[in-house]
Amino acid sequence: MLHLPEGTHYPLKVRSMVGLVPLFGVETLEPEVVDRLPGFKRRMQWFIDHDPEVANHIDMTRTSKHGVRRLLSLVSRERLVRVLKYMLDEDEFLSPHGVRALSKFHREHPFVLQLDNHQHSVDYEPAESTAGLFGGNSNWRGPVWFPMNFLLIEALQRFHWYFGDELKVEFPTRSGQMKTLWEVAGEISRRLTRIFLRGADGRRPVYGGIEKFQQDPHWRDLILFHEYFHGDNGTGLGASHQTGWTGLVAKLIEQSGE
Repeated sequence: MLHLPEGTHYPLKVRSMVGLVPLFGVETLEPEVVDRLPGFKRRMQWFIDHDPEVANHIDMTRTSKHGVRRLLSLVSRERLVRVLKYMLDEDEFLSPHGVRALSKFHREHPFVLQLDNHQHSVDYEPAESTAGLFGGNSNWRGPVWFPMNFLLIEALQRFHWYFGDELKVEFPTRSGQMKTLWEVAGEISRRLTRIFLRGADGRRPVYGGIEKFQQDPHWRDLILFHEYFHGDNGTGLGASHQTGWTGLVAKLIEQSGE
């Protein structure tokens, strides 16, 4: 929402990572853990009993041998499925190399805002910006970011820990292939790790068209950890030594068991 000083506001109807971030807010409270925290359990129950907004964000439909399990989540099961329909659509957020920061939908359908006789638009920019808008920075209008993808993967795993194999969604959307959220998380992980691996053509997506890094025997096996990646082909962009978060690929490889 764009709020102007004189009090007017405009909704920014853009399909972006902003709409996926609420998925991060999820945690499962197992009964054996809650029972060890009587004060927390008492206060939590008070909020459930007295605040309908809180109750709307707690699912208690699952049980274990220890009692009632609880899922705390910003999104309900129904909204989760609706959001994933867009997130897992290859014509929207899902790229061959992870989840984009902005839906590919906006390539053909840019969001346009007319303000003070000026027209502002947000369109899908998978790499460096093609315009000077926002200082020529397109970081959040298309590229794939590792930390956000990692948090999405963890969120899917937490949802699966609660709902189990019963909850399945199409992956990719419209493919007819139904997968559990754990399987979806694994598939997204593999798309991210493929950024750094040689494909059937012997080339690593991360190096794009830089032949020295693709072919030269002194460089071809020295992997750089870029800041973010092209939303369509996985080419590394931005800073090239971003081990602070792109190094998370090591965790994805570790948990895949490959």
